[in-house]
Amino acid sequence: MRQMEVRQSGQNYLVYVQKDEPVMETLTSICKKYEIVNGQISGIGAVKDIEIGAYDLDSKIYLRKQYTENHELISFQGNITLKDGDPFIHAHITISNHELHTLGGHLFEMKVAVVGEFIIRKINSDAHRELDDNIGLAVWCLENK
Repeated sequence: MRQMEVRQSGQNYLVYVQKDEPVMETLTSICKKYEIVNGQISGIGAVKDIEIGAYDLDSKIYLRKQYTENHELISFQGNITLKDGDPFIHAHITISNHELHTLGGHLFEMKVAVVGEFIIRKINSDAHRELDDNIGLAVWCLENK
């Protein structure tokens, strides 16, 4: 079986995630390996075992849904910042089922069903995340450390 593949070109990384690999776990491990602490990620493919959600500000919890069947990954958009000293990927996705109905939300995890093609763009910055008690989430902190 083929392994996950990465090709670097300057500050950009082309990433091919293999069938049945967990996407967020794999992309996070690449960020650690290549010391990417700030960046932008985009991607397409076909995925399964998807867990997405939407944040409810009143309760300060994510409303989560799981989809086990295969879906087209129409769009994956995310950013990378440091959270508690480690690269943290914040991503949202849009997916489509075989009836071409779309769903989307905050991505917790998903596995590649067929192919997973991603581009990571490294950004030379020291942005990080800090907890905002008013909303209950760790948000961007762009002040210099």
